[in-house]
Amino acid sequence: MRDYNKEHDDNEERKYAYDFDYILRGYVLKTLSPFFVKGKALELGCFEGEMTRLIANYFDDLTVVEAADDLIPVAKSKVSENVKFIHGTIENVELEAIYDSIFIVHTLEHLDNPVEALNTISKWLTPTGRLFIVVPNANAPSRQIAVKMGLIEHNNAVTPGELEHGHRCTYSLDTLERDARKAGLKIESRGGVFFKPFANFQFDLMLQNKVIDQKYIDGCYELGMHYPDLTASIYLVCGRS
Repeated sequence: MRDYNKEHDDNEERKYAYDFDYILRGYVLKTLSPFFVKGKALELGCFEGEMTRLIANYFDDLTVVEAADDLIPVAKSKVSENVKFIHGTIENVELEAIYDSIFIVHTLEHLDNPVEALNTISKWLTPTGRLFIVVPNANAPSRQIAVKMGLIEHNNAVTPGELEHGHRCTYSLDTLERDARKAGLKIESRGGVFFKPFANFQFDLMLQNKVIDQKYIDGCYELGMHYPDLTASIYLVCGRS
């Protein structure tokens, strides 16, 4: 049995979330927002609710499913009482409502059976609804540099620290599209968010020491539009087949 509460604890190799992660979330929403379908929204996996808070700015009817019960009060404190929280997993939760926009952001890589989960999620979409899948990118330059340094075996490897945090795979655009198609989803758009030359902790240190500024951060976001395969996160916008 997996202990979802323990998986989000920091470990010796890596923190679960860096300041950079919170910066990235804003750019993810900026990238995906033109594709949103108005109506009911569902978020699958919320961590401490920062993405929930951003999604709630766009949707009046938002439901959140989270596997770690100790994270739910933290996330709840950041949003209005209108946001509904359910403790459960994609594999065992029972949802009656049909959703117009479903978000699974930095969660799919944690699942034991991602294709099966995506197939389940697709049944919660309205006929015109959209599923937004976002995952860390195996081919981010920072990760490729770590491979050349001998810190990671290969781009798609799952490191010991990632494994402790519940990661089961590391996606690139081709493998993410493969799993979406296996699940019977129709891919409407694909891409990457934020060109990533440094590791998360390095971004944190450089921002704290004013080595880089907001203009540099914005520049990395803009450059990511030209080089989607070299970004921090990759995404798919999918509909029901």
